[in-house]
Amino acid sequence: MLIGCPKEIKNHEYRVGLTPASVRELVQNGHKVMIQSGAGDEIGLDDAQYHAAGAELVSDAATIFSQAEMVVKVKEPQAKECAQLRAGQLLFTYLHLAPDPEQTKALIQSNCVAIAYETVTDKQGRLPLLAPMSEVAGRMAVQAGAHYLEKAQGGRGMLLGGVPGVAPARVVIIGGGVVGYNSARIAVGMGADVVVLDKSIARLAELDREFRNSVRTLYATSDAIEEQVLRADVVIGAVLVPGDAAPKLVSRAMVSRMKRGSVIVDVAIDQGGCVETAKATTHADPVYVVDGVIHYCVANMPGAVARTSTFALNNATLPYTLALANKGWLQACRDDEGLRNGLNVANGRITCPGVAHALNYPLLSANDAIATGAKRAA
Repeated sequence: MLIGCPKEIKNHEYRVGLTPASVRELVQNGHKVMIQSGAGDEIGLDDAQYHAAGAELVSDAATIFSQAEMVVKVKEPQAKECAQLRAGQLLFTYLHLAPDPEQTKALIQSNCVAIAYETVTDKQGRLPLLAPMSEVAGRMAVQAGAHYLEKAQGGRGMLLGGVPGVAPARVVIIGGGVVGYNSARIAVGMGADVVVLDKSIARLAELDREFRNSVRTLYATSDAIEEQVLRADVVIGAVLVPGDAAPKLVSRAMVSRMKRGSVIVDVAIDQGGCVETAKATTHADPVYVVDGVIHYCVANMPGAVARTSTFALNNATLPYTLALANKGWLQACRDDEGLRNGLNVANGRITCPGVAHALNYPLLSANDAIATGAKRAA
């Protein structure tokens, strides 16, 4: 298979879909790989390393989109990239379609086959390709909250961990999954007063055992969320409904009653955000203020630590990339239910239940999409 990896063009996005090590694995499995020149320059992965791994270097993304059978990326295709996708071409990347009707429409119109990292599951139902970036984002969320609490940044002028005789900041984390756990871990390490809310009693029990007395866990009723948000110095939105839009758990009314100079970090912004006042921002312009509350809603947070994130992502995605290249998407999705769950768009139809629900599209099941694809291939 001919696999292509273009340079990312989203604002301040320096991650790259394939490392030289991933390229070498693909080439050793008999595949051809095209890399856009300069794709990894910003994180110390230069063209010479890709060439040594067996990649063909091309000067522009248009060549990759016009020739590659599978395109491997990091972030969702931008409008310019969507216009270059073609019927039957396989796209393997993060998509986050639920809050993005324009991208969804463009992918449908392209008739490409789009598999989203964020909805691929493993045998335990976990999200193995989302997890590494969730770990990064969860850890970064606390750093961002601590930074914007500083008075010079418009915050309350608080040190997250306090000092002897002065109370630490209260960090309220809504969601106890991978993002929430990693946020709690860093916040505890920095000496903050940490509260985690979640709907799963079993998950809260796990967090209690993990953190013992250093984190307070609460069942996430509307009352509990409101009470804790109003007492918080930093609120971290860490809610995920796989494939679907994030539920709005923090209302505009709650935000208007929060402490002046407090900080919201909505990590769920990729799926539309769990805070009603949240809107996606970029690393170039990461924050805005609503009712005196600082909002940090960068949609590609791990891009700020692009080298770490690239290697972590490739460690997770490479086995799936190899399976898709070795077998083709039809057979790979037949053989692996978890990869089949990653199928979001095929045959001009939406195949992910969460996306179909969020954007009110009719759903074509992944199994039916595979059957249809097999008939066309025959």
